Amino acid sequence: MDRTAKRYALVGTGSRAEMFGRAIARDHAATSSLVALCDTNPVRVQAHQRMLAELGAPPAAGYAAGDFAEMLAKERVDAVIVTTMDSTHAGYITQALRAGCDVLTEKPMTTDAAGCRAILDAVNETGRSVTVTFNYRFNPVHEQVKRLLDEGAVGEIGSVHFEWLLDVRHGADYFRRWHRDKASSGGLLVHKSGHHFDLVNWWLSARPVDVFAYGRLFFYGAQGRRHGYARDYERAHGSPAARDDPFALHLADHPRLRELYLDAESADGYQRDRNVFADDVTIEDDMAVLVRYDTGATMTYHLTAYSPWEGYRLMVNGSRGRLELEVVESDHVSLTAAGELKGAALHGQEAAVERGGVSLTLHRFWEPPVQIEVAQRSREGHGGADAQMAAILFGGQTDPLARSATERDGALALLTGLAANRALATGGPVHVADLLSL
Repeated sequence: MDRTAKRYALVGTGSRAEMFGRAIARDHAATSSLVALCDTNPVRVQAHQRMLAELGAPPAAGYAAGDFAEMLAKERVDAVIVTTMDSTHAGYITQALRAGCDVLTEKPMTTDAAGCRAILDAVNETGRSVTVTFNYRFNPVHEQVKRLLDEGAVGEIGSVHFEWLLDVRHGADYFRRWHRDKASSGGLLVHKSGHHFDLVNWWLSARPVDVFAYGRLFFYGAQGRRHGYARDYERAHGSPAARDDPFALHLADHPRLRELYLDAESADGYQRDRNVFADDVTIEDDMAVLVRYDTGATMTYHLTAYSPWEGYRLMVNGSRGRLELEVVESDHVSLTAAGELKGAALHGQEAAVERGGVSLTLHRFWEPPVQIEVAQRSREGHGGADAQMAAILFGGQTDPLARSATERDGALALLTGLAANRALATGGPVHVADLLSL
């Protein structure tokens, strides 16, 4: 290890931490070093330490969550990577900033306006930086969309339609784990849609002003039982009723998930394989959002978490034409694969068993449509975005598109989701500045 390498600590050692640990240990050891790990669960810390050892990385010291401040001082940490439960992000971020560390945090930056305000205040007080790892910005196809819009391919932008579909394998997984509790995750409009809201903010170089939304729990949870899919069990492990349930996740069949979660249950009782049709699901699975931006453009957005195929459609209407993007990540989910996790059971990896594809079409007024050749897209790590993001964050590569998202970017994406949640609760439009003024 280079003595000048930047010293990182990682808090939260579940599956979301995998891509960061691997990127530093395997690809960027010359410029970055992971020196410490912290978690509420010591078994998961040990599992992450074993993974790093298998990659040939130097040992990373393990710490309990209560020893976070001690870890920062003792290990001379330069920057902290936060991959904990979403509702705990703000506490770790502000503590790290005030200890003199920079922060990289998984999205969402936090889950409420109070936490967001605390982070912004801590950045202002300390002069340290927060980077929100919006990895979708680094997808080569999304880069092409950004360049085309910035170059005026459709002229002045009037409106956007954005539809995102999570299939019954990937979508169901949010309803097995802690994300199903809105108090922990903020719901999918904060946790998942934050990716998408940030993309639109970035593509349009705009900020949200007003938000309206409808949403409900339609397919999963107790309401979903009317569709005839529910089986009578609380969690899949050890349950005969879950044995042939396509919505059940069998942790014992996945070595890495067994190590991170099933074997770690004795330390904190957390169950990663809950029944998606249980009574205690408090998030929505079908959401429609309308946003007005400070540029005057509007967006209609829809997120469906129970689709037969996975992917998304983007349509941008402008004064000179229309840009259309369609991405099919998987064209179906087979019955045998339904209870599996997307890809190799690791966060952000994509399945290679189903068919997919990308099309990008420019429609200019009075001209035939033009099919734009899309950049080569990886089948892993959010279309290759994770590797590109890691090269810039940890490898010191330059970024001509300035894609690294700041705390302000994280706040704007979060506030769109929070305003949408407020609209769901009140039934009326929400002025974003009423939640938090930036």
